[in-house]
Amino acid sequence: MKLTVFGATGGIGRQLLAQAAAAGHEVTAVARDPRRLPPGVRAVAADLAAPDAAVLRDAIAGADAVLSAVGPSSRATAGITEPATRAIVGAMADAGVRRIVVVSAAPVGTVPSPGNPHPPKHDPGDGPLMRYVVGPLIKAALRDHYADLARMEDVLRGSGLDWTAVRPPKLTDKPLTGTYRTELDRNVRGGALASRANVAACMLASLERPETVGRAVGVAD
Repeated sequence: MKLTVFGATGGIGRQLLAQAAAAGHEVTAVARDPRRLPPGVRAVAADLAAPDAAVLRDAIAGADAVLSAVGPSSRATAGITEPATRAIVGAMADAGVRRIVVVSAAPVGTVPSPGNPHPPKHDPGDGPLMRYVVGPLIKAALRDHYADLARMEDVLRGSGLDWTAVRPPKLTDKPLTGTYRTELDRNVRGGALASRANVAACMLASLERPETVGRAVGVAD
């Protein structure tokens, strides 16, 4: 397949590039600083904090799918995911590309947003410890980040595209195992960790899973 990857220099983005190349896909990588990209991919320079619609459209044109691992790299870039995804979705509409898989996060299903003001209080996949102890602490500490991701998922739901939001728990840098677990529209019970490598593998696998279109996918090691 021809794939366009956004957030290509981040932890998950680098895994997407490596795994997609290993699988024989033709990859276009979009990054603010293409010098940080590995050789062997078509590199496109784009700053999603100040997106150029024409540049994004050209990066996406002809792709079979878009993969987005966009997220804040520091407090200074907090809140980037929703506007960046809005720009990507607009460019996809202009380019006539319909399939997109993005990284979200496990707590987002219970975070209110303008498009989903009354989400469930608890994710159906969470056990008691996550519901009443760990989850509330995590959401309090990363409140702004999860609110941004919830608004990003609003953008996807309103896009008319064939979207999938992959929701991992806490990320690690452990190597690819390929033995991760997934659930549709709920978190993975007892899934506290997910390696960035396995999240990337799940995103690529979702491209071949039509049942994930218009759905959230919980993933955990």
